[in-house]
Amino acid sequence: MAQKKILVVDDEEMLNEFIKIRLEASNYIVETATDGIEGLLKAERMRPDLIILDVFMKPMDGYTTLKKVRKNEKIKNIPIIMLTASGKKRDLFEAEGISDYITKPFDSTDFISRVAQALKEK
Repeated sequence: MAQKKILVVDDEEMLNEFIKIRLEASNYIVETATDGIEGLLKAERMRPDLIILDVFMKPMDGYTTLKKVRKNEKIKNIPIIMLTASGKKRDLFEAEGISDYITKPFDSTDFISRVAQALKEK
């Protein structure tokens, strides 16, 4: 079975690196981006099996990035897990059509479990 590819889009570079190391240790291929614009370009190029997307970024936030992914025929069906520092946005996220959301800070074991679940549902 081929390794699954994951794109992590978060403006916190240290968090990107932590997530990348943790996912690679679980045998995933990981690329990172530090904003929504870079994330969209990488998503089109690499066609990941999953996108992990932060909500609050500049210049393009996670909401806008999510909408652009869903409108792009090449990548619109990729599952997305949103990362947020606020746990009060669940209804909005579900309405936007994401697979899951994870509140920062998170437990890395739970994080890996939820990534695996999102990839199974693909």
